[in-house]
Amino acid sequence: MPEIISRRLFTKIGAGATIGAALPLRYARAAEFTFKWGTNVPDTHPLNVHARRAAAEIKEATNGRVDLQLFSNNQLGGDSDMFSQLRSGALECFTLSGVNVLSTLIPSASIYGLGFAFKDYPTLWKALDGRLGEHLRAQITKAGFVVMDKIWDNGFRQITTSTKPIAQPSDLQGLKIRVPVSALWTSLFKSLGASPTGINFAEVYSALQTHIVDGQENPPAIISAAKLFEVQKYCSLTNHMWDGWWFLMNRRAWAQMPADVQEVFARVVNKAAMAEREEVARQNESLKADLAGKGLIFNDVNPIPFRDALTKSGFYKEWRGKFGNEAWAMLEEFTGELA
Repeated sequence: MPEIISRRLFTKIGAGATIGAALPLRYARAAEFTFKWGTNVPDTHPLNVHARRAAAEIKEATNGRVDLQLFSNNQLGGDSDMFSQLRSGALECFTLSGVNVLSTLIPSASIYGLGFAFKDYPTLWKALDGRLGEHLRAQITKAGFVVMDKIWDNGFRQITTSTKPIAQPSDLQGLKIRVPVSALWTSLFKSLGASPTGINFAEVYSALQTHIVDGQENPPAIISAAKLFEVQKYCSLTNHMWDGWWFLMNRRAWAQMPADVQEVFARVVNKAAMAEREEVARQNESLKADLAGKGLIFNDVNPIPFRDALTKSGFYKEWRGKFGNEAWAMLEEFTGELA
């Protein structure tokens, strides 16, 4: 009896060994480099969708050597918290706005978000994939970070309110509107007569729900993903500014990887950024019909009166002084004269 059992066991083990040899293990060992990637938008946003795809592709292309772990939707804290972690090395990768927290360290990083500067995507990408983007990446590098070449798209921003549509600058007078914690955003809306309040994104829904503020501004993809349509009634298509996310990496973490792995990492992340751009642009158009079906009322806006109001208020003159003539000249190469 024991001999029969032994033979059967041997047969099973032998068969298993044969199958295992025919199907090699996906990754022979644990990752050499495990990095955390923090984002500040809901998990379903295209940024996170393409981030996950990039992480999987990097793992595949490096035969499991790099494990890039995504932490979406402020799981690791707000923007300021994650930026602090990035600088210390507690967080290795962070996609963050140049207009928001990055501008607290590098003031010129927010220049692309200047109010009513870019008229459309072709003009924007020509600037940020060209001389202006190169200039901004150089400033980020000087500050001690590794930055990928391609900026990710957050989209052109629109104003939503629970009180009335915004059709002209006078409609903003006294409006309590949430803005990201950023000097440029606050300055823009103050210059247009609104009453902006800086609130971290994780608190926006409750701030609108409790009427701490009556409005906010974001692209349709975020309005949809964060379900802001549940607490807002109107969406005015102002396209008042554009924002995006630079992929930044802690320099010490980057230096851990050999050059060939760095090349794969950068190539895949930049490719993912380009795919995310296409999806965000597509979503920001298609979502208008979806959001309208959920009760959000849209209206088109002529940007010229808003731009004129900003000129009269001294907004452009003030920010030209802050950004400096060199960066301003690069911006106006693509936008035309602003001040």
